[in-house]
Amino acid sequence: MGTILELENVHTYYGHIHALKGISLRVEEGEIVAMIGANGAGKSTTLRTISGLLHPREGVIKLEGKDITRTDPHLIVKLGIGHVPEGRGIFPKLTVRENLEMGAYTITDPNKVRQHMEWVFKLFPRLEERIDQYGGTLSGGEQQMLAIARGLMLHPRILMLDEPSMGLAPVLVELIFDIIKKLNDEGTTILLVEQNALMALSIAHRGYVLQTGEIVLSDTAVNLKQNPTVQRAYLGIE
Repeated sequence: MGTILELENVHTYYGHIHALKGISLRVEEGEIVAMIGANGAGKSTTLRTISGLLHPREGVIKLEGKDITRTDPHLIVKLGIGHVPEGRGIFPKLTVRENLEMGAYTITDPNKVRQHMEWVFKLFPRLEERIDQYGGTLSGGEQQMLAIARGLMLHPRILMLDEPSMGLAPVLVELIFDIIKKLNDEGTTILLVEQNALMALSIAHRGYVLQTGEIVLSDTAVNLKQNPTVQRAYLGIE
């Protein structure tokens, strides 16, 4: 067990807008770490910065001790960081099989691709039933499953999930979170951004609370759930 991912004093900008103001966090091997906060707090920006879609002006990002701050996104994927973005981003005019194959684009061995696909079908049997359906014809819940499954096709060292429950019915939210927990039980380290703070903290080991681009609280998930400020602001408990 060791630190897989570490951010030290990361500052990210959108043009002149200072979006992340000195973010420092770490994710240990085997953990689920949740990031919670209001819209615009910088949660998605943090994930986009880690995955190389944005480069910070200051600070350092390390993957297993290696500096990846300026690394290109396609190389970050190869190094073992999977990113399932907000809004799913599946290919609607490709089949389930083709979407999953796109997720394995860096694997040259077809046998390995097939093995990885069999693995994700064990997690998501519904996708196997719909293997030849176009992504755009799937339900919202199935599209979210496909987005996560595609993110898993490279067997990432760490999987980053951005709002996996967004727009889903409560029964599907439960299902998605059960799968995230199962993934973690099987050894996948997870960094989870989630508006549903109660669900996120119910499966996470630790959590960070973001506010206007800064981390204002970090603690175990159990302690955050019992923190009066967190309860009032994010859990709907007065």
